[in-house]
Amino acid sequence: MPGSPAKPTDRLARWYSAFSPARARVLLLLSLGILTLGAWALTLRNAQVMSEPMGITAHDDPSMDGMSMDSMSDMTTAGMPAAGWSLPEAIGFVAMWTVMMAAMMLPAMVPMVLTFAAAQARRTGTMAIPTWIFIAGYLLVWLIAGILVYIVVQTGGTVVSHLASAEREHWVPLGLGAVLIGAGLYQFTPLKRTCLAHCRSPLAFVALHWRDGRIGALRMGTRHGVYCLGCCWALFAVLVAAGVMSVAWMLLLTLAVAVEKLLPLGRRASIVIGAALIGLGFAVASSTLPMPWIAV
Repeated sequence: MPGSPAKPTDRLARWYSAFSPARARVLLLLSLGILTLGAWALTLRNAQVMSEPMGITAHDDPSMDGMSMDSMSDMTTAGMPAAGWSLPEAIGFVAMWTVMMAAMMLPAMVPMVLTFAAAQARRTGTMAIPTWIFIAGYLLVWLIAGILVYIVVQTGGTVVSHLASAEREHWVPLGLGAVLIGAGLYQFTPLKRTCLAHCRSPLAFVALHWRDGRIGALRMGTRHGVYCLGCCWALFAVLVAAGVMSVAWMLLLTLAVAVEKLLPLGRRASIVIGAALIGLGFAVASSTLPMPWIAV
């Protein structure tokens, strides 16, 4: 309609289009880097200010042995009482989870983002808005996963908090070991290999799953997010068991995901990671080795 003010997204698209493709690509990388650094900064800040454990293993802390069950049940997650199950607490947890996933997963997603942006530029002459919609669709999958994680953390923490000290000492290592062994075994499954192949092949993914328009970009982003979730969910189950805000596990799993998806030997690295998790799982389950980096 003549004289109508331009939409903010249209103005942003025109601003990006003023750059050459090479400069637009650099600008996109810079923007993605800033988003990733911001997500890491917020995640690390949340981990530092967390006054209470957040994870299924939180109640395996010997310092809690003298606490009442009511007190322990209030420490299932940081600021999230096990008996709460309130909407504000769920929203806060899911928001924190989504930011953490952005910090951990966006670095390994860079080749896919750049491939999608290049395809958009060739087909439509612009890349900015569809590419960010693609990224939003990807993060939407991890947001939905965060809802499931909230339920698991609350439920698991409630169960553990009602165990006596001797029962926790017996069952928690077995549970942690089972999670580690399960995550290791998943590394060898056909589903893991299929999802990892899609994540490691940006050109093939874009060619096979291309959809036009902004809705198409959203659908492609969510589809890539589903493949990524299928590739990495078992690794993040370890994070949930060890403590959602365990910085050491966050850094280790970020490195593992990046190695799997970005390095030429990523498929072999996936096998090595699986074997290491299985070995660690048996060591933890047998109490030969305490679970490392719990809630660190």
